[in-house]
Amino acid sequence: MQHASASAAATPPDPHAALHARITAAGTLIALGIVYGDIGTSPLYTVRGVFVGRPVTEDVVLGTISAIIWTLTLLTTCKYVLLAMRADNHGEGGILSLYALLRRLKLRWLYVPAIVGAAALLADGIITPPISVSSAIEGLRVLWPNLNTVPIVLVIIVALFAFQQFGTALIGKLFGPVMLVFFAMLAALGLPYVLREPGILRALNPYYALHMLTRLPGAFWLLGSIFLCSTGAEALYADMGHVGRRNIYVSWGFVKICLVINYLGQGSWLLQHQGQPLGEQNLFFEMIPRWGLLPAIGLCALATIIASQALISGSYTLIIEAVRLNFWPKVKIAYPTELRGQAYVPSLTWLLGLGCVGVVLYFRESSRMEAAFGLAVTITMLSTTILLAYYLRLRRAAVGWIALLLLGYFTVEGSFLAANLRKFPQGGWLSVLLGALLLLVMVSWIQGRRLYQDLYKYVPLAEWLPRLQKLSHDESVPRLATNLVYFTDSREPKLVENAIIHSIFRKSPKRADLYYLLHVVTTDEPYTKTYHAEVLLPNDLVRIDFHLGFRVDHAINYMFRQVVTDLVQAGEIDISSRYESLRDEKQPGDFQFVILNRTLPHAHSLSGWQRLVARLSGFLRRLGSSQQESFGLDNSSLTVENIPLLTPERPELQLTRA
Repeated sequence: MQHASASAAATPPDPHAALHARITAAGTLIALGIVYGDIGTSPLYTVRGVFVGRPVTEDVVLGTISAIIWTLTLLTTCKYVLLAMRADNHGEGGILSLYALLRRLKLRWLYVPAIVGAAALLADGIITPPISVSSAIEGLRVLWPNLNTVPIVLVIIVALFAFQQFGTALIGKLFGPVMLVFFAMLAALGLPYVLREPGILRALNPYYALHMLTRLPGAFWLLGSIFLCSTGAEALYADMGHVGRRNIYVSWGFVKICLVINYLGQGSWLLQHQGQPLGEQNLFFEMIPRWGLLPAIGLCALATIIASQALISGSYTLIIEAVRLNFWPKVKIAYPTELRGQAYVPSLTWLLGLGCVGVVLYFRESSRMEAAFGLAVTITMLSTTILLAYYLRLRRAAVGWIALLLLGYFTVEGSFLAANLRKFPQGGWLSVLLGALLLLVMVSWIQGRRLYQDLYKYVPLAEWLPRLQKLSHDESVPRLATNLVYFTDSREPKLVENAIIHSIFRKSPKRADLYYLLHVVTTDEPYTKTYHAEVLLPNDLVRIDFHLGFRVDHAINYMFRQVVTDLVQAGEIDISSRYESLRDEKQPGDFQFVILNRTLPHAHSLSGWQRLVARLSGFLRRLGSSQQESFGLDNSSLTVENIPLLTPERPELQLTRA
């Protein structure tokens, strides 16, 4: 057997490594617009959630502000900025990127915390836009107390999701400047109150947080609201690949200073209003002078829209990674602009949009949404902590450091989780339900793929090569195509699916001058784009293995033609038309792709669990995009065949001739 190979050219310098190596003013400004929307708008509702219905006392004020400052320090700064962002996968961050980095450990169960965290993060993406936008628009009630803000919030959210199909290239450049002004406003609002009541600076001491949590009755449950100050930390990690690690390092320093000043200012305002609960008023807007309310509310609304946009874009990225890692059904993915990382997933847009509208209509008030907010993110953070521990193991860190990480963050995040669980009856059930449904989709898809792969039968390719050569030259069989292309799931070049053999030789003989076997490998690196080609049978059979990163668009039709051009130029194959009237004109022959749709017509022979998995995954396959769409294949050169995977023996149906 003659072998030949062709592979991609030498890999160029990694632009993503350069992105993380430099600090630029533009990069820092972009980071403000992309990374910090969720965590930056948390002052609109975090402190208010603690004091609604609770009398304002000095101990609770100092303890709350201290707990917020140290939550931002321990979770956001220490865990995510200093540790997690070093656990990057070729510059990409986020829980699925971290999982892809850890797959080399060969621990099969690690996908469990990865998909649990991913499902919880998607559930958070349904709750964050409603609470952020509502909390900003409700500021109008300071001027018009009886204003019904629900229609305004719905219009903004519907418009936001409707705009997704066009991308954010036109307005994306405004995100950074708007958020820069917003953070400057946070500091400007808080600083006068801090100067007026400098005693609030005592909250910088963690003693006051510990004193409140351990000495004041019922104070532990306030952690459910306090945790909301750090809900954007996971999104910060996930967006690292868009702006670079060093730009986040610099911009986070500015963002944290503005946040801390604003939270201290809110604490100062509360110290001046002790004795009475807040009621329904939002102390953030109470701090603003009347003459500046409308501009401030407008700026807050823009900031919450930007925060929602960042979370929607992050959800798109998460789903694309999940699809490439085979954690989610194949769905249609569009790229409306040329911006890196700019994608549009129609099915997810409908899911998130309808979910957000439902949340607004059900809760109506941002104060009621707080009960549903935060629980999902704590689950994601705990999942990330587990994966970070294995990252430290991968980096050969001392066992003591790994144990300290697990003990410290399981204690902190476990406390937040316990406090958030108390809000389960008031609305926390919604985030759990949404996360569970999304997790069910992932589990069903993963188990369904495993079931189908277990039923695949592979045969030695070498046994069929002589027959393939004979069929290719058998002129008694009508030629189906000059070039016939099959997709194979076999990782081993010496094996091929029995279904492909069945399609070529048994179902109806398919004669072609040149056969191709295409195998797509999704790599653990995000932006790999290489291939390996081998001529298994000269002038008759070629196998091509594509190695594509989990963030690379699988446009196989385009990539395949590029590979064929490379092979032709190298003289390894000849794709000229075999028809005499066209061959003299050096016309290339036609290409025909064959996609095999594996079916289970005899599912009754499976176990009850296998039948359930098969039904769920089959339903998801019908909802998702076809292989044709996911590989970017043209209708005019495509054949889809149904091939049964399971044909069990049925001795009870054995007939006797009468």
